[in-house]
Amino acid sequence: MTARIGVVTFPGTLDDRDTQRAVRVAGAEAVPLWHRDKDLKQVDAVVLPGGFSYGDYLRAGAISRFSPVMESVIDQAKAGMPVLGICNGFQVLTETHLLPGAMLRNNHLHFICRDQKLRVETNSTAWTADYEPGQEISIPLKNIDGRYVADERTLDMLEAEGRVAFRYLDMNPNGSLRDIAGITNAAGNVVGLMPHPEHAVEPLIGTGRTDGLGFFTSILKNLVGAR
Repeated sequence: MTARIGVVTFPGTLDDRDTQRAVRVAGAEAVPLWHRDKDLKQVDAVVLPGGFSYGDYLRAGAISRFSPVMESVIDQAKAGMPVLGICNGFQVLTETHLLPGAMLRNNHLHFICRDQKLRVETNSTAWTADYEPGQEISIPLKNIDGRYVADERTLDMLEAEGRVAFRYLDMNPNGSLRDIAGITNAAGNVVGLMPHPEHAVEPLIGTGRTDGLGFFTSILKNLVGAR
């Protein structure tokens, strides 16, 4: 039996179908999860996809953090279940404090949509094992509240513990401190990033490359190897 990866849909989620397809392209079973249901349907991992959940009212991810499904996601993540937050999903993960820091409005105050080059900083997570440290990849980026911030103590901790997962290359598109595009928790099972790997899993769409597929093959191998 293949791995089952849940994809959560909140009101305002945009990229749940794309994420489900990316999961299937990698060879796993995509399991839709509705925000009002606490039941995670016995999935092996969870993805919180991109979009504008609850219209980003109050603050991006602030309301979604209190959805019933998130109670279960938080509990399971703390118990070791792999969780990936993409864009709005990353914002939700910071709101739940599964990941440190916060996301603010882009420093230029505009929505940005572009192919973005990243450098992989670590492959010691459940979601990045199929990459090499220092590898450069290109995947789509689209956000208006994508500026990662944290206090200096937290930033130094992330650097010292090797928890910066990705950095922006060539340009910093939103003013994120230390060019941080994605981070991981200490255990390596929870990863969040602003760019969208689910839009770069097939050569005919997105960037025309498959640089994002590694996220989904990484977790599949992680789950299969754990059985």
